[in-house]
Amino acid sequence: MNSNIYQKPDFFRYYLAEVVGQGLLVVEEDVHKNHRRVMNPAFGAAQIRELTDVFVEKSIELRDAWDAELRTQQGEAEGKIDVLSWLSRMTLDVIGQAGFNYQFNALANGEEENELNRAFSTIFSSNMEFSIITFLRLGFPSLRWVPEMKDDGSKQARATMDRVGRELLEGSKKNLQTSGKVEKSALKGRDILTLLLRANMATDVPEHQRMSDEEVLAQIPTFLAAGHETTSTGTTWALYALSENPQVQKKLRDELSAISTDNPTMDELNSLPYLDTVVREVLRLYPPVPFSERLTAKEDVIPLSVPITDRNGKVHEYLEVPKGQFVFMPILSVNRDKKIWGEDSLKFRPERWESPPEGASAIPGVWGNMLTFIGGPRACIGYRFSLVEMKALLFTLVRAFEFELGVPAEEIGVSSWIVQRPFLRSNPEAGNQLPLKVKPVRRM
Repeated sequence: MNSNIYQKPDFFRYYLAEVVGQGLLVVEEDVHKNHRRVMNPAFGAAQIRELTDVFVEKSIELRDAWDAELRTQQGEAEGKIDVLSWLSRMTLDVIGQAGFNYQFNALANGEEENELNRAFSTIFSSNMEFSIITFLRLGFPSLRWVPEMKDDGSKQARATMDRVGRELLEGSKKNLQTSGKVEKSALKGRDILTLLLRANMATDVPEHQRMSDEEVLAQIPTFLAAGHETTSTGTTWALYALSENPQVQKKLRDELSAISTDNPTMDELNSLPYLDTVVREVLRLYPPVPFSERLTAKEDVIPLSVPITDRNGKVHEYLEVPKGQFVFMPILSVNRDKKIWGEDSLKFRPERWESPPEGASAIPGVWGNMLTFIGGPRACIGYRFSLVEMKALLFTLVRAFEFELGVPAEEIGVSSWIVQRPFLRSNPEAGNQLPLKVKPVRRM
């Protein structure tokens, strides 16, 4: 799909910009291409390998927090935990430390938020509240000046995020400037912001290809949104699927328990075959982002691999797409299509990845023969980051605990607005959650 022709609709870009600013998720065409060129090296396999110990350390911190939480529940060593809430805290800590060397301490402080977390939460939650004015703003750009009650809080929160972001940016730049001449080929470091700045400040990068400070600054809320919400949601669905399928959970635990270390490297995590198939199956069946939309900037012709017959009996081998056409990208539907995955496409069965169906090879995704991370120039830049973090979490948690559903399966619903999350049908007002029964694994 040509990303210059198929672009995010204006209303969706406006909404995203209200949440994350003019970062990589929002910009289009040459601006996106340039941002991507500068940012790609920071998300390479070598860089994610350097960050793996952060993923593992925070996974262990979460494991220990759950162990302590269980012991406070009437003195029992087992109990019920809202895994979504805790996983959100853990992934927030990870993206803070690995993304821009910022300590949220969300796991250590529990529900208490620091100012950057509080600012982002305010912006994110306020943009989840929809009023008549919100819909008018989305649909009619000329009405975006009309104020809403929530605007004051969002404005203050954005000012806080901007101030803290500038402090982080200036600190990283100062550290790099004191280290002398920077070459793009010498990319080494810890957090992604430092890697991004090093690539951007490299002496062998032409001036016209550099990102401005404002453009770099806009990536911080993008890191927060994309690197925090999606991984916590994906891992939540993984624990849900394992709770529903105890035989899969046991098989996975047996594989993980055979590893002698609590601190695996990225290569060790990627060498575990059943862990890999479990992660693939979770992301196929429960993609955190279930769909996307595009709007054509000009006419296009799409060839069809299989001709279709319209209601008038005419056979079409291609589709003519007019300018201004909305195009729905059904990520979830493709990932669950019975014509591709077989009659059991709705079943959680990791073993299917031992011999993937031939039809899946035609899916143009950047990873795993699925659309979860999309594909092409707009593919998720942080997919390696997300995959290794998710594997580190499952490695640590499944070795330590047994999981069962904390409520009847029919109680669990799915809410979808950008990211699909679980909630309880009997208590939707409580927001997104997934209570599971958690019990420490007995070591023999």
